[in-house]
Amino acid sequence: MFKLNKKFLTSSFFVKDLNLCQVRLHNNSKFPWIMLIPKKQGISQIFDLTKSDQAKLFNEIDYCSKRMKKNFKCSNLNVEKVGNIVPQLHIHIVPRHKKDPTWPLSIWVIKGKPYTKVALASMIDKLKKII
Repeated sequence: MFKLNKKFLTSSFFVKDLNLCQVRLHNNSKFPWIMLIPKKQGISQIFDLTKSDQAKLFNEIDYCSKRMKKNFKCSNLNVEKVGNIVPQLHIHIVPRHKKDPTWPLSIWVIKGKPYTKVALASMIDKLKKII
């Protein structure tokens, strides 16, 4: 049974389920930042997935990345698997713009800004339509 790490429950919001992954919006309104979290228990690395699930993961990363790039008209797209703080496998997909608050540095160099209720509802609605 799939169980989401508690850190994700406090730092992100459910957007939708894909075949393999749950899509969640990271609670940082400075970036339209989503995460793909495979719905598999005890997985911390991509190589922990079966070959079939690895292919599904890469297909979902490809699909979401293309949708995010097209709809947020970004200069670049950061796609990262980090896992230093939360070991549960998750992939960050973050559209970047040359005028965003940390360009060209990492998104991690400044403190995030939580979504307001209105902005959160709007962003989740947009993501549900594009993904």
